[in-house]
Amino acid sequence: MRPGARIQAVIDLAGAVGQAARAGGAPADVILRDYFRPRRYAGSKDRRAVADLLFAVLRRRVELDWRLDADADARLAVLLHLCLEGETVQRLAALFAGDDHAPAPPSADEAAALEAAARRDLYHAPAWARLNFPEWLQPSFERRFGDRLEAEMAALDGRAPLDLRVNTLRGTVEQALAALPGASQGGLLATALRLPPGHDISHEAIYLKGVVEIQDEASQAGAALAGAAPGLQVLDLCAGGGGKALAMAARMASRGQIFAYDADPKRLERMRPRAKRAGATNIQYVRAAAALPAGMDRVVLDVPCSGTGTWRRSPELRTRLTPDRLEGLVRLQDELLDRGAALVGPGGRLVYMTCSLLPEEDEDRVAAFLDRNGGFRAVPYGDAWPAEEGAPPATLSAVPDYLVLSPASHRTDGFFVAVLQRSN
Repeated sequence: MRPGARIQAVIDLAGAVGQAARAGGAPADVILRDYFRPRRYAGSKDRRAVADLLFAVLRRRVELDWRLDADADARLAVLLHLCLEGETVQRLAALFAGDDHAPAPPSADEAAALEAAARRDLYHAPAWARLNFPEWLQPSFERRFGDRLEAEMAALDGRAPLDLRVNTLRGTVEQALAALPGASQGGLLATALRLPPGHDISHEAIYLKGVVEIQDEASQAGAALAGAAPGLQVLDLCAGGGGKALAMAARMASRGQIFAYDADPKRLERMRPRAKRAGATNIQYVRAAAALPAGMDRVVLDVPCSGTGTWRRSPELRTRLTPDRLEGLVRLQDELLDRGAALVGPGGRLVYMTCSLLPEEDEDRVAAFLDRNGGFRAVPYGDAWPAEEGAPPATLSAVPDYLVLSPASHRTDGFFVAVLQRSN
């Protein structure tokens, strides 16, 4: 692909991602994969260049709209990003000229808009524009971070590393480190490893043999706090692709039972080959909500949420969330907490998790749940932290019983965990 064709591809993709965000459709990585599937002529360098430019635009989309003083269309947003990265309108016009696959050169009106937008002083912009998050979320992030708002939100604006979990059912940390030059150990858990952003291990033997799984270290910490131990009965009520179920299976040494359920049966089907590769033999798949087992020692609830803690990985989520969607998520979270509580046995624990940094989805949901359910109490996360992992990490939560992790403070995704115990 010529440079102009790559830029046109990014414009097309940015438009598709924006449309999907408004309609609640596919995420950016899926749209990108589907775009290239029929375009066999695009080589690996083309795909990488297009992906890098697309995600760079998505990360700064709020800033770009602020500079243009409008919800800019994809074409103008991409062109403005290029101008801010050192291109000029004149160079872009020359780059596009004579290439049938390139964008049309900027019109006079577009050129004027781009030049004015590039001159806007970001230093004096409001915090939400400088730090690339929707204006309506500023009170929530101020409540979460206080005077650390700038540092924490700036970290959410960066690129995420590739975090791995060493699967002790298949191998050791030492084997994984030897097979992955450039890998380092994480900061929270002994079996967590980290590789630089953009690293692909999907074709490496250490991954294909099930010795390592891709999982952010914050999610691994959530699985550790579940306290899944050999012989326990555990229900993963929102199992998704199975990351936490597999992490718990390793901690249980495949002894005891994990019941995995998800409202989307296709997700459970995607878990099966992962579990086979990982050697996790104690997972049972529950297909119907009516068949969910009760009397569980642990019920793990990694609920659907805004995903604000994963913005480094999914930058389009910045503009996907709306007040109405957040309100719907909060209602669903309350419903899932009550459903999960009914399945916890006496003395058992309900472990509530989100990949959100919004207090509305985190502490507020737990407080409302405890008000409705007097038979549960919060267990300080430090008490639930596995002793073999050393000292527990510090929390960003204003409620010291709950764990809140963030990219700036812990070098992980943003994550929330509350451990709630049922009385006998």
